[in-house]
Amino acid sequence: MAAKDRNITLQATVLAVGCLLMALKFVGWRITHSNAVLSDALESIANVAAGSFALYSLALAAKPKDREHPYGHGKVEFISAALEGVLVAIAGVLIIVRAVEALIHGVQVHNLGKGILLVGISAVANGIMGWVLRARGKRLHSPTMEAGGVHLLSDTWTTAALILGLLVIEFTGVLWLDSLLAIGFALFIMWQGLRLVRRSIGGIMDETDMAVAGAMVQILDQHRRDAWIDLHNFRVIKFGSTLHIDCHVTLPWYFTLEAGHREITALDQLVNQRSGREVEFFIHTDPCIPASCPVCQVEDCPVRQAPFVKRVPWTMATVLTDRKHGLEAASAALGQAR
Repeated sequence: MAAKDRNITLQATVLAVGCLLMALKFVGWRITHSNAVLSDALESIANVAAGSFALYSLALAAKPKDREHPYGHGKVEFISAALEGVLVAIAGVLIIVRAVEALIHGVQVHNLGKGILLVGISAVANGIMGWVLRARGKRLHSPTMEAGGVHLLSDTWTTAALILGLLVIEFTGVLWLDSLLAIGFALFIMWQGLRLVRRSIGGIMDETDMAVAGAMVQILDQHRRDAWIDLHNFRVIKFGSTLHIDCHVTLPWYFTLEAGHREITALDQLVNQRSGREVEFFIHTDPCIPASCPVCQVEDCPVRQAPFVKRVPWTMATVLTDRKHGLEAASAALGQAR
């Protein structure tokens, strides 16, 4: 079974278990009439809704490129993660409204022991599913799976805190702590939701992930060939788990088209083999110019006009600029970075 098919199967399993856990939490609320337990149950609605769209988005993202979607369907994963964040934030608002009403009008809490048991079972299950989803999402660079895993793990920790609070209420009999606890959970849940939305908007807007881009540049710098004189105008766009990279590479001007193609193919294969993810390159080749000679490491260059002086390191400071590297350009880029 392909990795994308396994992702879909895993998400479908998580969704099915999530539905059972949601029912379990609502049973716990009916038994206890606890606003804190209700807050956990309401968040489960968001879990199930987000899980449903996540399943759809993973299935859509797995589809191959077509004429209408030449870059694939991976962007839908960011939409899925954003929807999950919005639903989580809405759940937090509803929890606060319910808790404030309870503080004003009062509520009776009972059978906390049974409620704690049911909520505890759901916490363990959520923790296991969240850990698996987050680990697989990080390994396969899937925003949808990683967001789902982070959400379920945060749900686990809030549920653990909820259980602790319910135990305090059970032993102290201070009922207003129940609503106060629910408000605290709601604020944390809303913060998590807004973080998911922020990250997803960044992906939709093609915001550069500096850590990812830096890792790609580091691979290229550590394994660069002498003929790769210069790398500039470097841009990284995420399409779900796939990276799309645009850049300019300066090669010796006397290279044949075949030789230039061979160098670009080697660069493409280098990153795809060493990065551990699918990377699509669109590379524009530039011919070297006299200003390139002092930074060019081609030893047997038949047309060199100046001796080699120094190697320009490829870093985020030097490769993002939209100009060929010479000593002056490299010094300016490094100076701006400092």
